[in-house]
Amino acid sequence: MTATPDTRPAPGPDSTPVPATPLPAATTPTAQGPATPLRSDAVLASDSEREHVTARLRTAAAEGRLTLAESDERQAAAYADRTRDELVPLLAGLPRPPRPRHPRRGPLTPRARRNLRIHAGVTVVVLLLLVLGAVLGPAPLFAPIGPAFWLGLILFVHSRRAEREVSPDEELPEELR
Repeated sequence: MTATPDTRPAPGPDSTPVPATPLPAATTPTAQGPATPLRSDAVLASDSEREHVTARLRTAAAEGRLTLAESDERQAAAYADRTRDELVPLLAGLPRPPRPRHPRRGPLTPRARRNLRIHAGVTVVVLLLLVLGAVLGPAPLFAPIGPAFWLGLILFVHSRRAEREVSPDEELPEELR
C-alpha cells in the first residue's frame, strides 16, 4: 500500500491543491535554539511535576540556597522542559525535602466508600438492636458498652485500612521528590 500525499487548497484566488508538508517527529523546543527530537523512552512531564519542581526552586530561593536570577532561570527552564529527565538537573545541588512521618493519603475509592457505608449501616443496626434489647430485655443492668466499643473499633480499623486512590505524593517519581 503506497502513501498518498495529503493535499490542501492553497490560499488565494487559485484553488489548486498543494502538497502538505510532512509533520516532524515528536520534538521539544529548547532555550538554546531549534526543536530537538524526543528519545523513545522519554516520559513526558506533567503540569503537577513541573509545579512541584518550581515550588522546590522557590523554597530554595527563599532559604538563600539559590540567587533570584538562578531561581528565575531554573523556573523558566522547568516550564519549558517537556520530559522528566529534563526536570531532574534543575534540582541538582538542592537538598531533598524531609519525608513526612505520615504520608498523605488519597481519597477512598468508590468501591471502598460503598463497602464502608454498608459496614457502618450494619454496625448501626446491630447497636440499635443491642440498645433495644438492653431497654426491653429482662437483664436489669445490661449496657451494650463492650460490644459497642468493639464494633466501633472494627469500623475504625476498616476505615483506616480501606483501599485508597493514589495520593499526589506517590504520583511523583523518586528523582523529583
